[in-house]
Amino acid sequence: MPDAANLYLFVIAAALLLIVPGPNMAFVTSHALAHGWRAGAAAALGISLADLLLTLLVSAGMGAVVMSWAPAFDLLRLAGACYLLWMAWQALTAPTGESAAPRPLGSIRKIFVRATLNSLLNPKGLLFFMVFLPQFVTVGNASVTVQLVMLGVLLTLISLVFHTVLALCAATLRKRLNGGPALRRWGSYGFAGMMTALAARLLFLERPL
Repeated sequence: MPDAANLYLFVIAAALLLIVPGPNMAFVTSHALAHGWRAGAAAALGISLADLLLTLLVSAGMGAVVMSWAPAFDLLRLAGACYLLWMAWQALTAPTGESAAPRPLGSIRKIFVRATLNSLLNPKGLLFFMVFLPQFVTVGNASVTVQLVMLGVLLTLISLVFHTVLALCAATLRKRLNGGPALRRWGSYGFAGMMTALAARLLFLERPL
């Protein structure tokens, strides 16, 4: 396993990266504000699953294989942007009035799947794992693959705790501001706007040289 010094540096670096506003923070916050803490927690779990899958890809060397294919970056970028725009459209067309039916439990599962797909379709996420994790591997200690998996799992746990707390805070704010159908409609507008902004961010993301 990585030595103690590398682990301490890794935890500090991971914590600092998480508190910087980014797509995952925006995704969790917007879902919690629009649909409550369960939606935010589902988004956090979905992001964590994606983190684990990206860790496995990088550890197995598949990340480098995928990114070595020139069109892969653009395909992931365009697919992710289209998916975010579809979610924005869904938010704008969803009923929010007093007569709107309560959201079924299935919608929580959908949010979980959406969060997972959103993270996996962001090529910057794969690049991040390819660049960030190897920096904290201790050469000569244990298998590099094992160390990468351990670091990825640790990062996933830290991320899950952070995003879950973030979801609870956002949901608390939503509860205090809850003012009926009009506010829910503005919440849907805000959610759609956030998803559109994230899609635009992906569309203008440049492929690294």
